[in-house]
Amino acid sequence: MAIVNENFLKLPGSYLFSDIAKKVNAFKIAHPEAKLIRLGIGDVTRPLPPACIEAMHRAVDEMAHAETFRGYGPEQGYDFLIEAIIANDFAPRGVQLKASEVFVSDGAKSDTGNIGDILQGCNSVAVTDPVYPVYIDSNVMSGRAGDLQEDGRWSRITYLPCTAENGFIPQIPDIRMDMVYLCYPNNPTGTTLTKEQLKQWVDYALANDSLILFDAAYEAFIREDNVPHSIYEIEGAKQCAIEFRSFSKTAGFTGVRCGYTVVPEEVMARTSNGERVSLNRLWNRRQCTKFNGTSYVTQRAAEAIYSPEGKKQVKETIDYYLENARIMREGFIQAGFQVFGGVNSPYLWLKTPEGCTSWQFFDRLLNDVHVVGTPGVGFGPSGEGYLRLTAFGKREDCIEAMKRIAKWTK
Repeated sequence: MAIVNENFLKLPGSYLFSDIAKKVNAFKIAHPEAKLIRLGIGDVTRPLPPACIEAMHRAVDEMAHAETFRGYGPEQGYDFLIEAIIANDFAPRGVQLKASEVFVSDGAKSDTGNIGDILQGCNSVAVTDPVYPVYIDSNVMSGRAGDLQEDGRWSRITYLPCTAENGFIPQIPDIRMDMVYLCYPNNPTGTTLTKEQLKQWVDYALANDSLILFDAAYEAFIREDNVPHSIYEIEGAKQCAIEFRSFSKTAGFTGVRCGYTVVPEEVMARTSNGERVSLNRLWNRRQCTKFNGTSYVTQRAAEAIYSPEGKKQVKETIDYYLENARIMREGFIQAGFQVFGGVNSPYLWLKTPEGCTSWQFFDRLLNDVHVVGTPGVGFGPSGEGYLRLTAFGKREDCIEAMKRIAKWTK
């Protein structure tokens, strides 16, 4: 009989959003007349940009003719998309990348989960807390996390609390860490780091020979000038950081699936005997073995994001979500709540009322005003006492939710 990877048995029995779904479904059965407003899960509601739809139609037509049919594509991505990514996402910010350093994939979630394949299980790991669950769970699966403790923390992971008390700015560890996960603009808190604050992390990584895994999935929502869109805007970052990007929330690709990861040739790790090895080479080998590439039709759609029409349409979509965030942020403030994020991000991080836990407040919102959020504690111990809400809903739902909450808190 085959032996299982017992690290999987250490994972909690269900996923955060599965628990939420169960509660919501139970509520719907008990209250079929209630109109629920879902502001919890970070899925988009706006349709794909017309430029992307048109590009997909053209690509499908190509697949219908032998002369233009495409079979297996390059595992790293087609040159036309990689060149568009470099020319539009990085070159204007003074970041020079080689085509061989960009790897197109089916999304940032896959890549942030899979990057551990090329890193040994003995590596030490630091995460901001609260944290996107994939960072934790994928390291549990790889054997780096240790055991789950009673306080909700894993024994071999170093947690960097981000709360209102420290301005949601993680404290740089006073010990050396092998791997550090940073996500900015942050999911779930919606907060950001300035260039000066991010530079401190790059300096730490260079001084300690650490690897930063930088999730920039929400960079397109940044509106403030001193917030970096890429970690590579910081000098030296190409020697110590891997960056993950996504088209899911910017262009509505949650159901289409496309993103990319940047692995500079300069970023290194070492073998057990001290030899330095290029992570670019290892990631390329991993992708060629385990991934057959993102579909041609999808990559043509992603390329269209960078056309003049595509850029305009994507900006309109992002502006729509950010206006939702403004409406929600102001609504909660007027209702007397303390709220963070929602400025450079589609996420709002709401402080629960005094003495009310994350799940208790989730239940109150669900039962009293029929609004669904996400309990902050589901993102880590430091998320207790908070609730995450997203601005990805329909405008009329965001407005209606704020009306209900205003009436509820009078």
